[in-house]
Amino acid sequence: MKRVPILATIVVLAAAGVMVALGVWQLKRLDQKEALLARYAAAEGLAEPVAFPITGEGEQDWFRTSTLDCRRVLSIQPTAGRSADGQSGWAQRASCMIDGAGAPVAIDIGWSREPAAAQWGGGEVAGVIAPGPRLVASTPPVAGLQPLARPDPSAIPNNHLAYAGQWFFFALTALVIYWLALKRRRAKP
Repeated sequence: MKRVPILATIVVLAAAGVMVALGVWQLKRLDQKEALLARYAAAEGLAEPVAFPITGEGEQDWFRTSTLDCRRVLSIQPTAGRSADGQSGWAQRASCMIDGAGAPVAIDIGWSREPAAAQWGGGEVAGVIAPGPRLVASTPPVAGLQPLARPDPSAIPNNHLAYAGQWFFFALTALVIYWLALKRRRAKP
């Protein structure tokens, strides 16, 4: 009878243990993510605007309304985006300097079908704070642009249950492969 290789067994068991621990960690992250998404969904219904740019951790203010005055437009870059009626196209993202902010802030000022950068000189913008963070304009769009789709917290992926399942599957697969390798090793003369 052949002996079980000690070092290989320790390595496989340690790897499987790490994979199970990662699966458990993903299950904990699932609970945290669900609470975060519930907080974002609740923030959508709050009427009181918050300051933008966000100070501190800031994520608690995502999906809240805000207003700012873009004093100076540094640049406008088109980026992939959706219109309020669901068409794919280009969100026109302005980089602006505002009073009290040391760094530029991002404002999605409107939607266009063409990728050419819009022309806009700045001004007051009201909208919804989206991940980034950036302000997505909800006021009448400027520079002849169309309205953008409102940021939606349900669009934030919550894949932690699937990730946990993958880690548990990887651990099980490693153990099954190792068991088959040991069985084959014993069967050899």
